[in-house]
Amino acid sequence: MSKKIRVVVVDDSALVRSLLSEIINRQHDMECIGTANDPLVAREMIRELNPDVITLDVEMPRMDGIDFLGRLMRLRPMPVVMISTLTEQGAEVTLRALELGAVDFVAKPRVGVATGLSDLAGQIVDKIRVAAVAQVRRASARDPAASAVTSGNPSMPAAGLLGRLSTEKVIFIGASTGGTEAIKEILVHMPADSPAIVITQHMPAGFTTSFAARLNSLCQITVKEAVNGERILPGHAYIAPGGKQFHISRSGANYVAVVDDSPPVNRHKPSVEVLFKSAAAMVGRNAYGVMLTGMGADGATAMREMKDAGSYNYVQDEASCIVFGMPREAIAHGAADEVLPLNQIAPALVARLRSQSDKVMHRI
Repeated sequence: MSKKIRVVVVDDSALVRSLLSEIINRQHDMECIGTANDPLVAREMIRELNPDVITLDVEMPRMDGIDFLGRLMRLRPMPVVMISTLTEQGAEVTLRALELGAVDFVAKPRVGVATGLSDLAGQIVDKIRVAAVAQVRRASARDPAASAVTSGNPSMPAAGLLGRLSTEKVIFIGASTGGTEAIKEILVHMPADSPAIVITQHMPAGFTTSFAARLNSLCQITVKEAVNGERILPGHAYIAPGGKQFHISRSGANYVAVVDDSPPVNRHKPSVEVLFKSAAAMVGRNAYGVMLTGMGADGATAMREMKDAGSYNYVQDEASCIVFGMPREAIAHGAADEVLPLNQIAPALVARLRSQSDKVMHRI
């Protein structure tokens, strides 16, 4: 019999601690080995019990969850699933938690907590299982992606390099667990005249608006949540709204965003499969595919369809993934042209675009 996943629950609410413990202990492959009502108690419990995963509330007495997470990921990195409130402020704090190294989060309701958490039981235990196998890294004191933008790092590609090519090409990015930081690493290194970028990150409703705004503040390109019917323009990145499906279509010579309420695909809404299928059908050889960290196989089949239609595809390598699920499946489907560490994908993509732009200019 395989070893059970040992979980410590950290939350200031006795009700939430009891509910989460019950949900965890109902699973055949995990057990709640302890609960703590604040981070200082949790710190001693983690030292004593050495859990595989902790669930961590954001708002707690004596030390909030974000301060605790930052210290934990610097001193004793371990898999953490955040329990966040589904509010605008909660979304901002959750994104900060993911920056600091939390593997994933669950958005709990502000009212009806007992019913809400019971309804989320399947999602909670799935995320604990993913966290248990995630590759967790020690948090650094600074954010290198953000500092690269704010310091004017000379390695950043300058605008004006891609020229006319940027109006023809579209870059498609898919990601899940660990993807918020991976997407940031790609986007902050894209020049202002980049081709249009369309992105599906598995994320619930209420979080993608804040995610897009945070990225927009860091990037040379404009980053926004996709809106149904809007033109897909160069120099812009469009993020699938949480809880909606997103793909692109054509309107005359233009690409346009299609955002709708169609059913989940591969259990996901938004689904990478949906976005990537539109790449194969609508963009063909003018598409670039990028598959980043994530659990499962969403998008792998469609990425192979992209390749068969003439796209050039990059897949994140295992060593740099938080979870090597979606990338592994894309590789297994024969969808990858290049498998690269995360920090090499944007430079490789820009170099290829620049090379193709130079060829276009030489023909003129």
